[in-house]
Amino acid sequence: MLKCLKTLALVCFWLTLSAGHAAPVVVIPLVGAIGPASADFVTRGILRAKTEGAQLVVLRMDTPGGLDSSMRQIIQAILASPVPVASYVAPGGARAASAGTYILYASHIAAMAPGTNLGAATPVQIGIGNPMKPEPPKNPADKNDKAASAPAAEPDTQDAMTKKQVHDAAAYIRGLAQMRGRNVEWAERAVREAVSLSVDEALAQKVIDLSARDVPELLLKLNGRKVSTANGEHVLQTAGATIVTIEPDWRNRFLAVITNPSMALILMMIGIYGLIFEFSNPGFVLPGVVGAICLLLGLFALQMLPVNYAGLALILLGMGLLTAEVFLPTFGIIGVGGIIAFALGALILIDTDLPGFGIPLSLIVTLAAFTALFIFFISSLVLKARRRPVVSGQEALLGSAGIMLYDLQAGEGWARVHSEQWRVQSTVPLRKGQRVRVTARSGLTLSVTPINEVEPGE
Repeated sequence: MLKCLKTLALVCFWLTLSAGHAAPVVVIPLVGAIGPASADFVTRGILRAKTEGAQLVVLRMDTPGGLDSSMRQIIQAILASPVPVASYVAPGGARAASAGTYILYASHIAAMAPGTNLGAATPVQIGIGNPMKPEPPKNPADKNDKAASAPAAEPDTQDAMTKKQVHDAAAYIRGLAQMRGRNVEWAERAVREAVSLSVDEALAQKVIDLSARDVPELLLKLNGRKVSTANGEHVLQTAGATIVTIEPDWRNRFLAVITNPSMALILMMIGIYGLIFEFSNPGFVLPGVVGAICLLLGLFALQMLPVNYAGLALILLGMGLLTAEVFLPTFGIIGVGGIIAFALGALILIDTDLPGFGIPLSLIVTLAAFTALFIFFISSLVLKARRRPVVSGQEALLGSAGIMLYDLQAGEGWARVHSEQWRVQSTVPLRKGQRVRVTARSGLTLSVTPINEVEPGE
């Protein structure tokens, strides 16, 4: 009996020791619209979890959706991850809409907190126009009544490109559902009909695996579950495991700031302002350096976003016209055209209607007004510089006053002009000390006439 008790105590000790050294669980928060910055954050977080020997990655989501390219980047990282990934829609009131639904379907484990929802995965139309209309729900009961209640031919509300995008998205999420053994039919309806589900409905229709109030409860329910990943099968030992939450570092925060469409446009405009100011007033250096850095950052951000190149071309055309207004006497005609081109380009610059990726109209109006004021301010400086008298070169000599150094009866003599001795010629006699004015220059000889009376300012 004593021996059995010792054996039981030893087993309990080893179980406690092994639980205390269980591999950690990494939590990656995915909040807000999914874009280049969040995709980079998630993919790097999954790689870090692999490096640190984590047994599970919990992707805690609350997103309205995002860019297709960023969504696919995250899904590719999940599918290739040797560490199981559990997508967890939390906290209460959160959602995994649009791109978030695809990510949840791609994850090894799908979970939701009470009071959350997912769905509405219809792709948003790219470009200018109305959002895509989801296909009407197909009701088999309507087939028999179609001839009696519907017209002979129904108009097609979707163009070819729209259909291609919907079919591609439906096939993509259908493949993910088949891979994870989840509800394929509802996944396709989420794309074609933009339907959504609450947590209870998602559980009942086998869209998700479980629900949990928080991460500790989720880990408790996942304890002992078998999960298949890219490198084989894993048995989770998550009860009492250490939870490590990864927060965005300075790189992710910086990327999130500059890839905001509004900030990208502002950076590009600051860059163009700086270069225009530097070219108009050479020698300041600082505006040129700051302008070049901001312009490169703005272009870097734009190449990561869904940019309409026609909009970008209009913005560049507008800035070119505004720059020409500084140097050409067009009386504002080119400047007004430049402002109109810039405003139109900014309106269509971002080629998507997804939430979180639009440029506010108020910002466009503000930038257009500021650009107009900036260009006309630079133009006024240039005009003032043009009106200043010439202080060097041949033009500065014409009209200058000088003093004769010797008497000149006819022909040529010498005079002091601008503190320099010049050979001068005159058609009338001049005496030493007499003041003269330069009327012309031929090589190193100046033509002068006598000044008979004191003129104002001399």
